[in-house]
Amino acid sequence: MARRRIDLSGLNRGQRRAVETLTGPLLVLAGAGSGKTRVITYRIARLMETGTKADRILAVTFTNKAAREMQGRASKLLGKRPKAAKRPEISTFHSLCVRILRRHIHHLGYPNKFAIYDGNEQDSLARAALRDVRVGYEKLRPGELLNAISGWKSAGLTPAQAEEVADGDKEELAALAYAKYQAAIRACGAVDFDDLLLLTEQLFSEHAEVRFMEAGRFDHLLIDEYQDTNAPQYRIVKALAGAHRNLCVVGDDDQSIYGWRGADVTHILSFKEHWPDATVVRLEDNYRSRESILELANTLILHNATRHQKVLRAFRKGGEPARFIRYEDETAEALAIVTEIHAALGSESDDRALASDYAILFRTNEQPRAFELELRRAGIPYVLVGGMSFYDRKEVRDILAYLKILANPSDEVSLLRILNTPARGIGASSITALLEVAVAEGRSLGQLLPEAHQYDGVPEAAARRIRGFLGLLEDYRQRIATGSLADTLKDLIAGVDYKKEIERLYKNPGDVQTRLNIIGEVVSSIAIYEERTPNPTVEGFLEETALAGRDDIGSDDGDDRKQRAVTLMTLHSAKGLEFPRVYMVGMEEGLLPHGRSVADSAGIPEERRLCYVGITRAQDHLTLSFAKARMKWGKSRASIPSRFLFEMRGEAERAGKAAAAYAEYAETVRSEFAAREEAKAKKKKRTRRITKKARSSRPETEAPKRRKVASPETAATPGRLPVQARQPQQTDTKPLQELDPATGSRQRALGSTRTAQSPTPPEGQVPSAQSPPARPTSNVKDADLDTPAQASLLGISQSVAPTVERISLDAGLSSNTAATPTDGPDRPAKKKAPAKKKAPAKKKAPAKKKAPAKKKAPAKKKAQKSRSARSNLR
Repeated sequence: MARRRIDLSGLNRGQRRAVETLTGPLLVLAGAGSGKTRVITYRIARLMETGTKADRILAVTFTNKAAREMQGRASKLLGKRPKAAKRPEISTFHSLCVRILRRHIHHLGYPNKFAIYDGNEQDSLARAALRDVRVGYEKLRPGELLNAISGWKSAGLTPAQAEEVADGDKEELAALAYAKYQAAIRACGAVDFDDLLLLTEQLFSEHAEVRFMEAGRFDHLLIDEYQDTNAPQYRIVKALAGAHRNLCVVGDDDQSIYGWRGADVTHILSFKEHWPDATVVRLEDNYRSRESILELANTLILHNATRHQKVLRAFRKGGEPARFIRYEDETAEALAIVTEIHAALGSESDDRALASDYAILFRTNEQPRAFELELRRAGIPYVLVGGMSFYDRKEVRDILAYLKILANPSDEVSLLRILNTPARGIGASSITALLEVAVAEGRSLGQLLPEAHQYDGVPEAAARRIRGFLGLLEDYRQRIATGSLADTLKDLIAGVDYKKEIERLYKNPGDVQTRLNIIGEVVSSIAIYEERTPNPTVEGFLEETALAGRDDIGSDDGDDRKQRAVTLMTLHSAKGLEFPRVYMVGMEEGLLPHGRSVADSAGIPEERRLCYVGITRAQDHLTLSFAKARMKWGKSRASIPSRFLFEMRGEAERAGKAAAAYAEYAETVRSEFAAREEAKAKKKKRTRRITKKARSSRPETEAPKRRKVASPETAATPGRLPVQARQPQQTDTKPLQELDPATGSRQRALGSTRTAQSPTPPEGQVPSAQSPPARPTSNVKDADLDTPAQASLLGISQSVAPTVERISLDAGLSSNTAATPTDGPDRPAKKKAPAKKKAPAKKKAPAKKKAPAKKKAPAKKKAQKSRSARSNLR
């Protein structure tokens, strides 16, 4: 059968050179939208055309979707072939390693039919490992251990090597537990996901015959997305290609955005050093984006000092300039963008846009909440990619369950969800016993709880805690009926110490912070509801949430849904995709670049690459938006525009000012947080010392009274919950309002009158434009920047940083972290003075035996006064 001739006439000069370079190391620097997958598939076909057997070609990528696409394109190029004909081996790294281990893992003492453990099974092993090394969860949680183990395995470190590099007590404990974990998983004849790479590398390094056998199976090796390889993957590639040296790697260092999970961009940057005889081909013709969009991307990425030099050239010339739009807050941002999409979908023009043409890209998982709400109101279908729906998250469901119980005490489902969440000592056995009684007597769990102490299956301690829980609910039920919903919810979150639940569940501080931010979004959403609703109630908020957050629009239910839905996704998830119309939202310091990356200057280049990836997803239209202020923990905080907005416009000086303003703000917050934590620790230590001394000097007859006051049950009563601190000073945003005086009043008017929901259109139909949602008209666009009055829209003046409200980095849920540093001492704190009334109780000590103590009382009282005053100042 004659081989099919491959037509290379459709390739540009760079692509053709890459396809026809068939021997030796080859580095293909493929810029965004330059056709890298096309090059790989054509190269596979060209190798087969020139005599290489199909099964002697190995192509490796990172996702199953990419592997399937590559296989499909190659098959189409090769044409119809006999079913028995061999095919090139195209797979992911992990699939390749599984096949290698199935053949050779017995050399390492594992069974060839090993199991691959998932997260739940790993968690069980981690808990057992911590018990074996006698480490309590207060020192190291299972999630933290698994996170550390994954990091070590991604770096190619065994348990012995991890012990050598461990820094600090916590890491040393984790290294010891790592050894126990690995021994246990091996004893089970299993591996975890990270082991697939680590054990393959170990096989190649310890068993030369295995390395030679596997490397000898292929004559050509092609690696896609080479910039995303980690240390074990790099060494596996080197072992497989070391003999024949026919290695082709394709990637773009400007799109290396996975450093947080072990990817090392230096692998592609140093390829020429590792393979000195390598040929380097640059693909710089972009077939995706308009010229005006690529100009921004090229200008932005030049600010990364360490990179391969290349400039994207637009195949599609012209195009509308990208828009830079400022909104009052995130609600106005979401409303305006959804309004614009709604109007475009309802247009009667011939070139009417489809919902699938639109993508809204964001940096963090908590940002899409406002967009989900507005899209549902407008009846526009959407899919949320790269994360679950905001309303489906555990922490959101938990907080809403508390609100549901406050609104309806008979809601048994919500009651069961929160009865021991966070853990409050009401065990599963007590709950089971009560449920059995409820079933037997035909009563609800809520009716039985006040009588819990009467049942034998409920210990006395659990019964006391149930009474405290019911008292807490009753207290907040009264408060939420008469006070601010947002403030009461924030106090409730602090009162039940939900932060402790978050810290128990998630692996590392970054995950904890993300979940706390999500809870902050719930508080913000109820604050926004209060602002726009004449008579806000908790029932009304729950009804709005139920209508907005419990349908199936946000679910990923197949390609058909995606073809007629707006896409919401993180910038990380958007890599490799393209859309005609892209909105990059939340372009602010602290979001993009992310606050954690700003704290580590080495993270800024990767954040810049992430922004570059977002820009280059746009084909025809690009909008970059930012908010003048953003709601955080129920309060509006002024924002600083992202430095990247200036860099892509060539305004390096303004970019520097934005970076400096945010750095100064972040450093101030960090310092204040450290000082506050130090003061808390000192106060706590001093309180313990005073309490201990007071107890030891008090007569035995008074001891029971003191124990009663200090008992956990009394301390947990609603009356002793933290009192909400007074509201912090409002941020002075007048200088920003002067740039666009219509924005504030116009947006408030829209928010207060827009209450009706747009009906969801039938399947296959585009929403009607007859009654679109109210649309803000005061957006500031790029063209407006040329006027003198608004030229400073994207500028950072010397007065901007001081107007930004200070935000506590600890994201603590206690109400006393709400005050800003400029507020000075918290005046309501002086209400603690009644605690001094305990001093007279000390004078009641029998005068007969304690006469000398009376003379010391004035000094002690004075000292307590002094300490109380200093405490208030803190």
